[in-house]
Amino acid sequence: MPWFASAKPVMIMRKLPFLALLLIAAIAAPLSADTVVEEIIARVNNQIITRSEYQRSKEQTKQEAQQQDSANADKVYAEREKDVLRGLIDQQLLLERGKEMEITGETEVIKRLDEMRKQMNLATIDELAEEATKQGISFEEYKQSLKNQIITQQVIGREVGSRMNLTKDDETKYYEAHKNEMMRPEEIRLSEILVATKSDNPAQIASAQKTAEGLLADIRKGTSFEDTAKKSSDGPTAKRGGDLGYFKRGVLAKELEDKTFSMKPGDISEPIHTKQGFVLLKVAEHHQAGIPAFEEIEPRIQDALYQERIEPALRAFLTKLREDAFIDIKPGYVDTGASANQSKPVETANAEAGAKKLKKKKKMLLF
Repeated sequence: MPWFASAKPVMIMRKLPFLALLLIAAIAAPLSADTVVEEIIARVNNQIITRSEYQRSKEQTKQEAQQQDSANADKVYAEREKDVLRGLIDQQLLLERGKEMEITGETEVIKRLDEMRKQMNLATIDELAEEATKQGISFEEYKQSLKNQIITQQVIGREVGSRMNLTKDDETKYYEAHKNEMMRPEEIRLSEILVATKSDNPAQIASAQKTAEGLLADIRKGTSFEDTAKKSSDGPTAKRGGDLGYFKRGVLAKELEDKTFSMKPGDISEPIHTKQGFVLLKVAEHHQAGIPAFEEIEPRIQDALYQERIEPALRAFLTKLREDAFIDIKPGYVDTGASANQSKPVETANAEAGAKKLKKKKKMLLF
């Protein structure tokens, strides 16, 4: 699977780890100038959407459905397929609005690529580009795809998200209405620092134990557990500060469960001897069984309310953009976001000039 991923044309803003975005960039990458395109299926003002772009977006939707719910992938895809053209038109409208708002996304693209470079332990952006080439991905095309994603997200944030008015009363009502859905079992969130032992040699084991005890002493003097994990842990979680995630009762070995579930948030264990070596365990969070207090999950409630309200608000915004635009769809294709108040394109000198320029680069069958 390629290491680059492309975002959906319109996404509600969610911050995901870059490596979790590894999807199918080859499917979503823009066409090169000399690509032969079968036909234009939609026109949005002076821009076009081709059948090839439409097919790539359908394939991307299918891949996402498979990744998100492999057991019901066909059903999920069938539900989303009808909105593929809508998504492509949404994206074009948002990009045009971003241009009007003078949103370029240039700075954010540089930051995102640099974060990706760091996560992949690469020294320079050039090395990142080389890695893309090895995967058969055009780095420039990926950058453009990333820029489009950033621009659309910023337009949504400014034009829709910033106008969402969530009050404390809204949050409280949501909490009361969804209490039963918030029931959870007792669980803890653990972090680790592992000092590995590579053999059964007593001297080597003793040395590893001494190292672990030294790290624990430094942490108790004020050194950050997370920073220590990043610098000194031999475990696979070192890069993320030792974070192991959440554990319910019955998942850990009984000895570890008895020890860690009796600890309070912030507590750190003495070095524990395991097959891998000596491990220090920190209880980052400890949640008791039941419905969490409002204050404990208020950020989650805010996120849930935001997601619940922004989708209809975003659709209303996109409908308005459609009504202010000229959109023409080829017979046989359907824009499920269409408004009855839309107008079809009117040919202008600029549009005709743009079409002539386009024909020099690509062979197209117009409708």
